[in-house]
Amino acid sequence: MTTQQAQAIHVQGLEKSYKELKVLRGVDFAVARGSIFALLGSNGAGKTTVVKILSTLLKADAGTAGVNGFDVATQAADVRESISLTGQFAAVDEILSGRENLVLVARLRHLKNPGKIADDLLARFSLTDAAARKVSTYSGGMRRRLDIAMSLIGDPPVIFLDEPTTGLDPQARIEVWQAVEELAERGTTVLLTTQYLEEAEQLADRIAILHEGRIIVNGTLAELKQLLPAAKVEYVEKQPTLEDVFLTLVGTDGKNGTPAMTATPARTRKEQR
Repeated sequence: MTTQQAQAIHVQGLEKSYKELKVLRGVDFAVARGSIFALLGSNGAGKTTVVKILSTLLKADAGTAGVNGFDVATQAADVRESISLTGQFAAVDEILSGRENLVLVARLRHLKNPGKIADDLLARFSLTDAAARKVSTYSGGMRRRLDIAMSLIGDPPVIFLDEPTTGLDPQARIEVWQAVEELAERGTTVLLTTQYLEEAEQLADRIAILHEGRIIVNGTLAELKQLLPAAKVEYVEKQPTLEDVFLTLVGTDGKNGTPAMTATPARTRKEQR
């Protein structure tokens, strides 16, 4: 397999301006197939603009970009067949049930056995018990998991998650993290944009920091840590974090007395790398 074939996403010299405002100033990065790539940056750094260009919703002023072997400018239809995009807010129909949302999307994609597709995804994302309930009754984490499940209908090889945990509570964030990790384990390439440092640290195989329209650093977590001098090692008694306290008290399902799940499951895949 050539280097180009091993890359699910390839971006070179990407530029975009809105009148006098230069949003992207020559962005370069590549994403390996079946990996999680985090594009990290503050608000206004250009993360969503990159995603919009890669998903053919926006045209770049300069540079090239390819997704799943297709050029976003000249082969837009092929790119759209290869991807799924989940925005910052869950795009689900609250009047319908969870299962009805999934069946609707499967039918719109003209897939066979939409009911089976829906049931398989409900099971995969631990939503079977809530399948018949209206989405308006779902928690934030359940809605986001359903949103991601809907984006997987048709088995796209590449998925864009644009700040998927914005506005979610700690429990819901962990639920989404686990769903994202499972995507990569099944071979899906994930490009994740986020402004949460911990999210990028826990999930990503590689992290790129986008600042003022440019990638200022790109590497694994270990490589990024090497950019700073090693800290002096001293014995310090480890204190629980606020997240540890919160999850211990309420559990991941929000019910007092439920055995707590700490953030450990969300770290499992990263610790194995």
